[in-house]
Amino acid sequence: MEELGFPDRHHLLAAEGWLGLGDAMEAELELARLSPQCLGHPTVLEVEWRIHSTRLDWEKALDAARCCIEAAPHLPAGWIHQSYSLHELGRTKEAFQSLHAIVLKFPDESVIPYNLACYSCQMGDLEAARRWFDQAVRIGGKATIKEMAEDDPDLEPLLPYIESL
Repeated sequence: MEELGFPDRHHLLAAEGWLGLGDAMEAELELARLSPQCLGHPTVLEVEWRIHSTRLDWEKALDAARCCIEAAPHLPAGWIHQSYSLHELGRTKEAFQSLHAIVLKFPDESVIPYNLACYSCQMGDLEAARRWFDQAVRIGGKATIKEMAEDDPDLEPLLPYIESL
């Protein structure tokens, strides 16, 4: 994947900085300064997804995630963002199905089984949720995954199990 040159890389880093400060508007203004040939770069598309998700504009976030998948299907971020956007749009079954379809493509990515646990939990399948959560723990480590789950409302029905680990 081609690296972004200057000044585009500078604007992308500035956009990420603004997002870190919670200012999606300034981040978007920085992305608007990018040269047109950079707009389809996976890193740019991921920042675009983050801007839309910060604004809770899940339709635009979904579009950005799908563009990210098209630009870099070999990277997990677009797939993860697509399913998360679908879930936030109330399309949890579709989110589960889209992520489940690629779980074997990224065997070392703990966020995928973690999100599948969340979606299973929300669809009422606690047994599947436990299996997916256990897989996330195997990949990402118990402490890290349990910390992620502490304040995750999607996993609330699974909390007694998580606390017992």
